[in-house]
Amino acid sequence: MTEHTGRSADEVREPFAGDDDAAAVTRFEERAVVGTELHETGRVRVKKHVETYPVEEVVSRSIEHADTSERLPAVEGDTGEVQTLEDGSVSIPVFEEVLVVTKKLVVRERVIVRKRTVIDEHTLQTELRREHVTVDTDGDVRATGDDLVADSQQQERLPGSP
Repeated sequence: MTEHTGRSADEVREPFAGDDDAAAVTRFEERAVVGTELHETGRVRVKKHVETYPVEEVVSRSIEHADTSERLPAVEGDTGEVQTLEDGSVSIPVFEEVLVVTKKLVVRERVIVRKRTVIDEHTLQTELRREHVTVDTDGDVRATGDDLVADSQQQERLPGSP
């Protein structure tokens, strides 16, 4: 395995079709494809709580009183109508207003929660790899090609190499 590319030496040498004395080397380089992905960064929770506070109001009510020496407590099912008793006396019910508090739930306000998307720019830095080909020669062997000259004392790089 070559350390830089992660490929074996057999993968690097590719013979030319029909030419046993030539070999080809494929050069690779990485390209950056930059895009975006949507990732959840958090959530918004809306909670409400109930607050209880005291209310005090002065309310007037009326109570009827009768000047009589005899009183009987009201019995269940008493209609409250005037009755004539057997002895000829009249039984008149005495009424009292009872305070009644009725609570009614009303809509006070509506809270609207909206989300919005903000686009900002970030500088992305990464490292890309690019393969370079170096041709080494021994002795009096000369390698020629597009802008390539090599002899036993010199290393030359192919076009696109630094």
